[in-house]
Amino acid sequence: MAPRFDLQSHSTHSDGALAAAEVVKLAAEAGVELLALSDHDTISGVAEAIEAGKTTSPGYKIDHTGPPMTDRLVDFLADREKRTLRMRDALREVGFELDEAELEQRIAEGKPIGRPHLAAAVLGAAANAQRLQDEEIDDVGSLIRGYLIEGKPAFRLRETPTVAEAIEAIHDAGGVAIWAHPFWDIEDDGEVLDSIERFRVLGIDGVEAFYITHDERQTRLLAARCDADGLLSTGSADYHGPDNRLFSQFMAFDTYDLEPNLGPIAD
Repeated sequence: MAPRFDLQSHSTHSDGALAAAEVVKLAAEAGVELLALSDHDTISGVAEAIEAGKTTSPGYKIDHTGPPMTDRLVDFLADREKRTLRMRDALREVGFELDEAELEQRIAEGKPIGRPHLAAAVLGAAANAQRLQDEEIDDVGSLIRGYLIEGKPAFRLRETPTVAEAIEAIHDAGGVAIWAHPFWDIEDDGEVLDSIERFRVLGIDGVEAFYITHDERQTRLLAARCDADGLLSTGSADYHGPDNRLFSQFMAFDTYDLEPNLGPIAD
């Protein structure tokens, strides 16, 4: 039987609300036995999380100290910032104002910026209030889904890393490469399954089949494909902090009585 796991969480090192040590503390209190801190484009919180994780096990096995990952992240983080700023400009083009105080502070401190920070900047600008109310956008998630995912007006693609480059970087650092929450950005079943096949050819190790927003049909579809392709099947509640509307509780995902395949992650 798999340990009690939650294999995606975020701290203030990216777009979470709490310090890495506090994330680990609350995860342990919630009964998590196997945890992954998965801050976007940075491993700067991993040492803190490991130090705090006396009752949890680290998740995806990445060597967070050696150059295979640390060197690559310099380029990955730079591209993430450029892409985020392109999306910032696109939000302005579609008529939004932004409260950029947090964005500017994070850039000055060398911390990653991403879509959640852009969404917060839009929500924090009083001039957008009536428009957001009219469009029934009232939190970070609904702003992202309305404007900042593929096919929406302010979305912009990253230039690096490609999926192949990301998988290679993870493997070179001794880690396990997993595609997180496939149905968060892609709605169509066929497109998700086609993507899994492309990623499998590139060497991906598994898919996050069990996820807080995946319904039973989506979960079973992903788990079945993982079984058929010999891929790992992981899961998470994508913890971002206790006050997040959606991502505020560890292990708040349903396996629908399916058995996850964590492979070496659980060793």
